[in-house]
Amino acid sequence: MTSPGSSAPFTIAPPGFRLPPELGLGRVRLEVADLARSQAYYQQVLGFETRERGGGRATLGAAGDHAPLVELRERPGARPVPRRGRLGLYHFAILLPTRAALGRFITHLEAIGVRPGMSDHLVSEAVYLTDPDGLGIEVYADRPRTAWRVYAGDLAMAVDALNVEDLREAAGGEPWSGAPAGTRVGHVHLHVGDLDQAEAFYHRALGLEKVRVRLPGALFLSAGGYHHHLGLNTWAAGAPRAGEGDAGLLEWTIEVPARADIEGAARSLAAAGYVVTRAGDDAVAADPWGTGVRVTFRR
Repeated sequence: MTSPGSSAPFTIAPPGFRLPPELGLGRVRLEVADLARSQAYYQQVLGFETRERGGGRATLGAAGDHAPLVELRERPGARPVPRRGRLGLYHFAILLPTRAALGRFITHLEAIGVRPGMSDHLVSEAVYLTDPDGLGIEVYADRPRTAWRVYAGDLAMAVDALNVEDLREAAGGEPWSGAPAGTRVGHVHLHVGDLDQAEAFYHRALGLEKVRVRLPGALFLSAGGYHHHLGLNTWAAGAPRAGEGDAGLLEWTIEVPARADIEGAARSLAAAGYVVTRAGDDAVAADPWGTGVRVTFRR
């Protein structure tokens, strides 16, 4: 049953503070072993443009948009993600503004000899990549919300085969010319050690809504009735958590429309016993496995 005040029939509101439905995601901060190597990958494969570089870090974003989507921080010798994974990042997801853009991206990957994973999730269509440090990346396009389906209160999602030929046709014969304006971070998906602990942090304390989806070992959360801004899973249970000296996700960012939302999140996290640090107006906390989340004002 949907909780009172939920944003959609398939979401469950947190018991106390709730993040606003207008939230979006900002940059992800990644630790990488070789800045030049990673920068080249994100430019050549994902079609990002470098915004700034210096002091062992670089920021990159889509053409025509000022805001960076990815920040790379170099730690020479950082250990790559092992095949079994680590607790921490599963993937971060880049949301393209149109299905045609996803079709052009797929033809671009074919042209440069990159073979991604591919899935049709019903609410979205996606391809999956791994960067030079083994960090997971999803690039996807959403289907219109009018095409989403809800059955017995659950949002229908799947891992079906992707219709690649149809996406090629959607590209309209136009070549990929880099990540287009309107590209943004759509969601983040994490490996965690325990879903109950993850729910306590992200749902009950941080204030994201739970999304009712039937997927064993996973929990999805969002705001505003989105299919998910955050995915959590225990599919790497027993693996070590990403730590000092490991390539991985240092921090992901939630952007809110009002400073009062930052204060509400900070109070709710602190009241639940989590350590909250302040960086200017921003509130920053780490989940039980050390992944940082920053709540910031959308500028």
